[in-house]
Amino acid sequence: MRNDHDITAAFILASGPFTGGLLWERVGDRLREAGAEVHAADLTGTGRGGAARPRDEEEGDAEEGDADVDLDTHVADVVRLIDGVAAPEVVLVGHGYAIHPVLGAAQQRVERVARIVYLDCGLPQDGDAAVASVPDNEVRALLRESPDAMVPAPAPDTWRKWGNTTGLSARELDLLSALAEPQPGRTLTQPLRLTGALTGVPTSGILCTAGGVTLAAVQGLVSSGMPQFQALADPRVGLFELETGHWPMLSCPDELAATLLRAAAGDGHRLSPAVTRPFQERPFLMEVPDAARVRNGRVDLHLPATPPKGAGYPAVLFVHGGPLPRDMVPAPRDWPLYLGYARLAASEGVVGAVVAHRLHTPADYPTAAADVADALEVLRADPRVDAERIAVWFFSGAGLLLADHLAAPPPWLRCVAATYPVLAALPGWTGVDPRFAPAAVLPESGRLPIVLTRAGLESPEIAETVDAFLAAARDCGAAVELVDVPDGRHGFDVHEPTEGTRAAVRRAMAAVCAHLRG
Repeated sequence: MRNDHDITAAFILASGPFTGGLLWERVGDRLREAGAEVHAADLTGTGRGGAARPRDEEEGDAEEGDADVDLDTHVADVVRLIDGVAAPEVVLVGHGYAIHPVLGAAQQRVERVARIVYLDCGLPQDGDAAVASVPDNEVRALLRESPDAMVPAPAPDTWRKWGNTTGLSARELDLLSALAEPQPGRTLTQPLRLTGALTGVPTSGILCTAGGVTLAAVQGLVSSGMPQFQALADPRVGLFELETGHWPMLSCPDELAATLLRAAAGDGHRLSPAVTRPFQERPFLMEVPDAARVRNGRVDLHLPATPPKGAGYPAVLFVHGGPLPRDMVPAPRDWPLYLGYARLAASEGVVGAVVAHRLHTPADYPTAAADVADALEVLRADPRVDAERIAVWFFSGAGLLLADHLAAPPPWLRCVAATYPVLAALPGWTGVDPRFAPAAVLPESGRLPIVLTRAGLESPEIAETVDAFLAAARDCGAAVELVDVPDGRHGFDVHEPTEGTRAAVRRAMAAVCAHLRG
């Protein structure tokens, strides 16, 4: 391989789950041909032929010997590799699950780390467990019941449950299984603890586009202004695309090795930052009067100024989008966006409530759904609220939570609403419980009114989910009232104050309030 870059750092290559260093054999050979020092990680208890932990002949089944292996064990494996590298600096490459031990080790040896490369994996944050990104629903269910269970290695025809297999021949799928060992469950269920020591360490991302995540899609997320994606526009972050599936070390080892060399040299596509203020700081698109706010646990109630008519005020619960980082400041319930909607509802004589739910990863939809259900109980129990006149209004990524409220809606639920919603799991969203599929449960919604605000300039990935939902609604005769915003982008209500966008918000609010009063 021709080397266009000076090699000043060694590579440590870590894959996962199930697999070890032998998976990197062809990539490692090509990097060494370019003059690089290469170390492929054999994480304890994973990958046949590994050497990270010697195993006695009498030890027998790996499932018994490795059940006590956890994420800390794998972090220690990577730390030992770093300590054994002759070069002064290392480029750490984390593929899939392995980004968790790579990050855990990097913060312990940050002075040795030249760059971290995220290879077709997520961006775990402090407190995240790798199980959140496991795409196999059966495995997630197993680990919920038994967090320390051994996860069986996939058969050749089931690797697709763990990632896109584009580019892999039948022989290579057989090889994957031949090289795989059961994964100790505690490596997936133990949360990653990050100290902040990696702030400032250069990073690269390699997107395997057959799985649906592309540079264009990531740029769209950054341009939306959502806070969790802004770090990707840092000039120290370089991104690459490979037109293949989740295992490029097998499907295109030459291209992967060349990309790793470019990453080590600091190359890569740079994303453009959002051109406006961060999403959480942008003002609501119209002036609305203040309203008295009462906080009850996870629920904020914004109260009308006029006395209620009858048993109490009708109420609408606003459900913020996500997934969002755990440590968002300010919290979504304090964003101008949700304050604006809640106060607008209060100005219409309706309690505008906002729930602080815990949708932090795509695997958190069950937790967020439970938070919304609890918030509805709090709201309906409040003496100022008419418990028989309730609406729920979802935004952006919270759109998947709509599924629970379309399935057998109770009589007190007068309508549901969704604004620029995500209505099916997006590319790269692994770990979403299949229960959260709004289009699939539409036939169970009866005549429940659904007020859907559609952004005309929505990203293609999200627009596709909305189109599929509307097609399903037509097929089953669901009661959808569509509010179109032709000139609106995702998040138009905080950064595109035009007559058209204001009119759309007023129309959606009027529709919801009419159903509550009716």
